[in-house]
Amino acid sequence: MPSRSLKLHRWNNRLQALLLILGMTLILALSAWLLLGEMAWWLTLLAVLLVLMFAPRMPVEWVLKGAGARPLRPASAPELNLLVAGLSERAGLAQPPRLYWLPDPTPNAFTVGDGSKASIALSDGLFRLLDYPELAGVLAHEISHIRNQDIRLMVLADTFTRLTQLVALSAQLALLLCIPLWLFGLVSISFAGVVLLLMAPLLSMLLQLALSRSREYRADLDAGVLTGDPDALARALHKLELPGRRWWWQLVPKNNLGAAPALLRSHPPTASRIHRLREQVRSIRG
Repeated sequence: MPSRSLKLHRWNNRLQALLLILGMTLILALSAWLLLGEMAWWLTLLAVLLVLMFAPRMPVEWVLKGAGARPLRPASAPELNLLVAGLSERAGLAQPPRLYWLPDPTPNAFTVGDGSKASIALSDGLFRLLDYPELAGVLAHEISHIRNQDIRLMVLADTFTRLTQLVALSAQLALLLCIPLWLFGLVSISFAGVVLLLMAPLLSMLLQLALSRSREYRADLDAGVLTGDPDALARALHKLELPGRRWWWQLVPKNNLGAAPALLRSHPPTASRIHRLREQVRSIRG
């Protein structure tokens, strides 16, 4: 069972996720208000409800086919499928995610879909790099993302950011049209509002990246609970962090890589993740 500190950390993560989503919603509402006036609050509420009900989803088959993934059926990988089934049962999933193999020498793993359509893809390089307990840790991490509905949550956050970008772009176009009228003194322009509209997409993106980092921390700790061996995931992260072996690079926009500041990265520093997992090991042993 998780320790008291682990339960507290989970609640902190949930509260943080809620506050970040509310922050993105507020930025969208303020941007719409500056563009449309008082009716923007009702339009924003309608937009949020529509996003919650009809959040855009890319078909899982398209993603896997585009990556060249092949299914790992129980007949071809019985031990691996049994492992995923056991971890899924511990996580309380109605059914285990489907497994796929990627013909890629780069160590990589990612999850697509949610619920009954969730699938986990593992690259050939990952199998060659990690031992069995480490691979179990990575699979438990991905299964934790599925249980916590992180994929859907990040799609919602991305949709809010895109809506904010759309509102800001519309406002910028309207501003260009109003400049001649402003020069003749026929309309007034709030320069503070203009600055906010210009900054809104960036602020929303930063909140989205912060949300992604918080979900990664939670998935790490939940994976340690599922396997009972947080140190195995810590070792896996250490191996994957070696030069040229960052398995999560394919999940991060290219402009977030390299020497990008911490605020512009969708994943927390690996050293911090390993430190938290090692603390979890000490908590379990205690």
